[in-house]
Amino acid sequence: MNTQTKKLFKSVSLVGAIVIALTGCATKQSPAPSPVNTAANTPAATTASSNLLETIKKNGKIRIGLMGTYAPYNFLNDKKEVDGFDADVAKQVAKRIGVQAEFITGEFSGLIEGLQKDKYDALISQVTITDDRKKTMDFSTPYIKNSVSIVVKADNTTIKSLEDFKGKKIGVGLGTNDEKYLREVALPKVGNFEIPTYNDVITSLTDLNVGRIDATINNMFAIQPLVEKNNFKIKAVGQPIKEDFAGIAIRKNNQELLDALNKALADMKTDGTFKEIFKKWFGVDPTI
Repeated sequence: MNTQTKKLFKSVSLVGAIVIALTGCATKQSPAPSPVNTAANTPAATTASSNLLETIKKNGKIRIGLMGTYAPYNFLNDKKEVDGFDADVAKQVAKRIGVQAEFITGEFSGLIEGLQKDKYDALISQVTITDDRKKTMDFSTPYIKNSVSIVVKADNTTIKSLEDFKGKKIGVGLGTNDEKYLREVALPKVGNFEIPTYNDVITSLTDLNVGRIDATINNMFAIQPLVEKNNFKIKAVGQPIKEDFAGIAIRKNNQELLDALNKALADMKTDGTFKEIFKKWFGVDPTI
């Protein structure tokens, strides 16, 4: 190795030593951060906030969605207060949970969407329990059974059964299980007929009374007060075409609330409160 090469080697060695020394100093001056304790940084309220029942109790109220236009189930009385069978059931259920019932009215076609968007905590508005609806919401045990009949003008002699719907105009509530029945069961069975839809029962009965539609399907318990109040000349014909069961509908994955609702309904039936409410509005003993 010549003299020049030796000098170059010494210079490279010196630079290397300096880099190593500096690196060592940097490591000592900047110690690695301590591991993050994710459990300690997770808000303690996360689990509790996901429990809708606890939220309802904390707020002191349960937001109940209903139509408010479907007497005697739910309607606005002379004082513009929500009243009716559903309303009385809702008040009792809320009381047994330990809160007040806050009623929020809306057209039936928007109630289910409103429930999913957290506008309501529960729907108590004759929401029929169906397999399709069970995919997107949970239901309490049924609290009423309804028989659905064909309703026509009093002087109508051409419609006596489902088979007579062909070529006719059969009105029905928009977004209801009755609409689904007409489209998916009646149409394929009897042939083509027109299905005008309505946002409230009174309008459909008015159209039936003046002959704009040929028939509708509904529960006679539900429409009788409107028939009497407005002196509609209409009647039910034939045997009921189907029976439905209604329950309290809530968003999925709220088991604590569902359990509380079911317990409240069961206790109401056990102590006679449910029977009192049913007889108050329908004049007969409960059908379920």
